[in-house]
Amino acid sequence: MFKRNAVKWGVLALALAVSGGAGAQAKEPVDLDMVSRIRQEAFHRSQVMATFSHLTEQIGPRLTNSPAMSEANAWTRSRFTDWGLQNVHDEAFDAFGRGWEFSNANVEMLSPRVTPLYALPKAWTPGTRGPVEGEVIKVDIKKLADLDQYKGKLAGKILLLNDARDYARASSADSHRHDDAGLAELQVFAVPKDVADAKADRARKAREYLEKQALTRATNAFFAEQGVLATISISGWDNGIIRVGGGGSRKAGEPVGVPELAMMAEHYNQLVRALDHKQPVKLRVDVQARFTDDTDQPGYNTLAEIRGSSKADEIVMLGAHLDSWHTGTGAADNAAGVAVMMEAMRILKAVGAKPKRTIRVALWSGEEQGLVGSQDYVSRHLARYPEPTDPQQLTLPASMREPTGALQRQRDYDRFSAYFNMDNGSGRFRGIYAQENLAAVPIFEAWLAPFHDVGATTVATRNTGSTDHIAFDRVGLPGFQFIQDRLDYFTNVHHSNLDTWDHAEPEDLKQAAAIVASFVYHAAMREEKLPRKPLLAP
Repeated sequence: MFKRNAVKWGVLALALAVSGGAGAQAKEPVDLDMVSRIRQEAFHRSQVMATFSHLTEQIGPRLTNSPAMSEANAWTRSRFTDWGLQNVHDEAFDAFGRGWEFSNANVEMLSPRVTPLYALPKAWTPGTRGPVEGEVIKVDIKKLADLDQYKGKLAGKILLLNDARDYARASSADSHRHDDAGLAELQVFAVPKDVADAKADRARKAREYLEKQALTRATNAFFAEQGVLATISISGWDNGIIRVGGGGSRKAGEPVGVPELAMMAEHYNQLVRALDHKQPVKLRVDVQARFTDDTDQPGYNTLAEIRGSSKADEIVMLGAHLDSWHTGTGAADNAAGVAVMMEAMRILKAVGAKPKRTIRVALWSGEEQGLVGSQDYVSRHLARYPEPTDPQQLTLPASMREPTGALQRQRDYDRFSAYFNMDNGSGRFRGIYAQENLAAVPIFEAWLAPFHDVGATTVATRNTGSTDHIAFDRVGLPGFQFIQDRLDYFTNVHHSNLDTWDHAEPEDLKQAAAIVASFVYHAAMREEKLPRKPLLAP
């Protein structure tokens, strides 16, 4: 599967790393006896698929604060306890919102002909309280002023919110693995924009987020007041895939609107074409969904650790987000990451690892709503910026806020070594992003050397974002995400109803678990904590 030269360079790098060869790699010790034990446990006695299967096939989707998420918190705690981990507990973060779940959704076209249509509800939107039937009309709402034209015209209607979309025929294979050229491209660093331009980009994104939130709240209230039966949006992907996230509001007291669904594009386009041809369209919609709480509830991260010895107060962390969206089973996003991180901890216990530093695993909640769980953990235990005084900034997720003053270091800031994350699907590890931390590059190259023969060869200096390591990186702490083969993560499964067990690769998860276990072990055994890059001024 992997090129012969990758194996050749892997052997050379390993020799340099452990036998006193020239260069920085010779200075970073690698415990090959421990790596061998980790590999044996990971490759020949793996439990990663048992963990992955229980999360996906038994518990299923794990929307934050849903009953299934509570079950996942409890089950992962029980596994950590069974494996002999210490300090196993859930840690609450500030009131996240209400829980929500759905059990069924049926959409039928009654005219111009009778046929079933495929659509699924958006999270945190109400059910229909039984089947409802109504005429379909298409609306065009892009700003608050657009609502005025629909006053008094929507009662008893089912609304289409988008235009039809031309079918996009795939031009490349759905599933993708990195080749040599792709890995080489990852090692090219793009010089970032000027600070002023980057700040302007962040301000633009924040403004667009706030405008979208304001429009959503107003539209939710307007549709409910006008007597709309339901709304339907087009799925973001074609080929029968329903890609869907949240709607309504998870916050108690905010308008949740009417039942909202996302429909597969090929069915949605039929409805728009019928309306374009002046054909009356009537649908029957039945959505069984409910809020599981009347008031906002805290969310919960699940944590456990292997206590260190001579440097027990210093911390190495690994983690993945346990929450998911609700229409698949949260497999690639992110039961894969959770199963790998749990397996890494099991492996270390199984091989009798005695780390100098404490190794702590965190299974985050609220990642899909803006890194809520990891951001809260970092602000409580490690560092945070002062709370903004601008009311608009306060309405942004913490991960989007502009720093408002000097960083406030918490108790564990100086005791912290590194955090390693997994959240890019179930694909094989091909290396790691160094997040511009050049001092970490030779360290990671040495740690990867024993895994070149299973395809992990690349240390990229560039940044990668959009997941929980950013909560650490943002306050100047070493936080890293691994480079993974994409498989069909961004073509079929990401936030879609196809995010299920069948799209995972068991051998890839075994490989990833071995690498994670080795990385966190070596980070816990170094004489010094991992180097930190300079913290940019706010």
